[in-house]
Amino acid sequence: MDQVRQVMQQMINITEEELESFLNKTSIKTFKRQEIVSMPDSIPNNIFFINKGIIRVFITDSEGTEHTIHFALENQFIADYSNFIKQQPSFYTLQALEETEVVILPRKTIEWGYNNLTEGQKMGRLVAEYYFIYQDDRIKNTYTRTPKQRYDSITDIFPNIHNRVPQHMIASYLGITPIHLSRLKKEDSRKL
Repeated sequence: MDQVRQVMQQMINITEEELESFLNKTSIKTFKRQEIVSMPDSIPNNIFFINKGIIRVFITDSEGTEHTIHFALENQFIADYSNFIKQQPSFYTLQALEETEVVILPRKTIEWGYNNLTEGQKMGRLVAEYYFIYQDDRIKNTYTRTPKQRYDSITDIFPNIHNRVPQHMIASYLGITPIHLSRLKKEDSRKL
């Protein structure tokens, strides 16, 4: 709980008593490598804070092809935020790519925080703003940057990603084929 405690203290002014009351309403769970954290077609009722590990967010199209939308690493919150807020069935699958320990923040805990933490509303707003900015930047990058530029900047967004995530998932995230990703990697290795 130390990591989520530190992140919350960095985001908002919160007393030790408020923090304890909030964190007592959460739980910790470890997901195995490749285990599904959250399924599509069900209403997401949890937000997850990653203590250790990495979660991939993907959507499966009508032909069964998986499209990677996002990766979430340590010290980040992750959920299908839109459908969590709207209380509608999710489109996304959240999958642990390595053994991943999360703090589970159930809907009732989030709502308790909004109503009982002095800056609970601010906390919710900051998490939503972070996610909005991430998604907005991702859309802009997809349409305004070349695949090479997106490849070059992926480690700025996700440090050490190439050592933690299969290449076909990185290619999917970048919107390119695995073969194209291999070419980009070869070009980089020739420059060294």
